[in-house]
Amino acid sequence: MSLLTHLLACLFGTGSWVSINGLWVELPLLVPQVPEGWFLPSYLSVLIQAANVGPVFVTMMHRFRPGVLNETVVIYLIMVLGTGASFLLGFFWKETVLVRGVPHSVALLVLTFFLAVVDCTSSVTFLPFMMRLPPQYLTTYFIGEGLSGLLPALVALVQGVGVVHCISGPQLQNQTFNTSNGSAALELQAQYQPASFSPDVFFFFLSAMMLVSLLAFLLLKRRPSSARQNPEARYTNGVKENDLDRRRRAEQRSMMDPYRSQNHKRKSSFGTGAYSWKQVFYIFVVLGWVNALSNTVLPSVQSYSCLPYGNKAYHLSAVLAAVSNPLACCVAMFLPIRSLVFLGAVTVGGSAAGAFIMAMAVLSPCPLLVQEASGSAVIVLAWIFFILSLSYVKVIIGVILRDEGHSALVWCGAVVQLGSLLGAVTMFPLVSVYSFFSSGDPCNTWCP
Repeated sequence: MSLLTHLLACLFGTGSWVSINGLWVELPLLVPQVPEGWFLPSYLSVLIQAANVGPVFVTMMHRFRPGVLNETVVIYLIMVLGTGASFLLGFFWKETVLVRGVPHSVALLVLTFFLAVVDCTSSVTFLPFMMRLPPQYLTTYFIGEGLSGLLPALVALVQGVGVVHCISGPQLQNQTFNTSNGSAALELQAQYQPASFSPDVFFFFLSAMMLVSLLAFLLLKRRPSSARQNPEARYTNGVKENDLDRRRRAEQRSMMDPYRSQNHKRKSSFGTGAYSWKQVFYIFVVLGWVNALSNTVLPSVQSYSCLPYGNKAYHLSAVLAAVSNPLACCVAMFLPIRSLVFLGAVTVGGSAAGAFIMAMAVLSPCPLLVQEASGSAVIVLAWIFFILSLSYVKVIIGVILRDEGHSALVWCGAVVQLGSLLGAVTMFPLVSVYSFFSSGDPCNTWCP
């Protein structure tokens, strides 16, 4: 194994979702300065889901016109687009245009759509590209994908995004509210700390990260292991010849091994045929489920689940959950348990943690243990376990599908996007239309 190739694979992975992840963590600074206000997250959610036209197009081309779409060229184009769009955001994010007499952040919304197309399409192009490298580098790629959320979050923390101080406002000094024991307490006012640098600089940072990822991709293409592992793809009857070779080798091993030939015959036409169609269906259902929960469903209610416990709990849950993603990838690298039963058990455990988080969000602004010191610890640990467990499942499924061939990884990316889409479609009306959740106050708790 080459440490340089591991580093390049990791840097390549950071370009997968860094733009959209960075945009989300920067929202507290953007919202007060754009005419859309707090409707901006709703607009962004719609734009990101509309950007799924990218992965749909790539998946359909692989299915119906195999060999026509040059995967390497697509990756190059979307990464150049992502680098340029992030750079332009640094100049134009706060520019407004009158639309029917109402000001709108047209440049911000249009450039966000381009970034979303880049990130969504990466799911069905970056993973298949990793077929060019030996299997051990796929886990390193997933570590980079996890860092695409962690690094912008850490930079936003340095910037001071969302850091709040609870103070006694001059106009509120004579106002009190009743606590649960009947005593009076002074109401506090949340005051957000000014940012140490502007969103312009943050967007230039995102552009630089995309540029680094692009350079890592160009260097990976030229690595000797890439050329040996996967030369230029050729297709026979719509199936990539590398995948056909895998099937032939699996069949030959089965014929040469009497035990395999009797007990491990090829079960389906999917990939190498190592799994039955029921198992393939199970794998993809689990993959879609964990991505729906971890990418859209629970992140959409993170503030509702954490803010009632205080701003510190909210920031700890956000940062440590982001750290848990690459940590889970490291665990998967050294402890790759491929048992489908085990993956199902881990999924159930992570989903149970997610159910607890969702319940606390529903109970906001008065969730369980809201006035207890243990409440903050419980909600932070729940977020850590939730992301750690489901991220592990995603990585192991990616490793399993990597062994099933190029087309399996294309469908892997498509199911990731489908799960995220279904999660977003489910949560958008609950959060943004019907206002099903009530936000907590980071400085005051009015619970009986």
